[in-house]
Amino acid sequence: MRYKLTALCLLGALPLGGVALAHHGWGSYDAARKLTLSSTVQSVEWQNPHVQIVVDDRGKSWDAVLAPPFRMSARGLSEDMLKPGTSITVEGYPSTRVENEMRAERITAGGKTFELR
Repeated sequence: MRYKLTALCLLGALPLGGVALAHHGWGSYDAARKLTLSSTVQSVEWQNPHVQIVVDDRGKSWDAVLAPPFRMSARGLSEDMLKPGTSITVEGYPSTRVENEMRAERITAGGKTFELR
């Protein structure tokens, strides 16, 4: 009986391990090197685990990793505010692993600044 209970607990925990592995830490971003990009939104992916936008800065496309959709909405930032062509300023830190990727800490859209962390 005891082995059945242990096996059942382990079997129930397996899906949770996949969720933990799917989410990443922020250690791969250089917090000592702040970036500020002012541009227009090229594209948006409003989905979990993080919203991502692409902006162009001096001929380079940057992927900006934003907060999860629920946090964006809770702070008053909606998907409609980040449509392609929208002028924004995004502040954050560059990736140490992926060229032209940044972790966004705040974004200004429509004249209003939103803290993302």
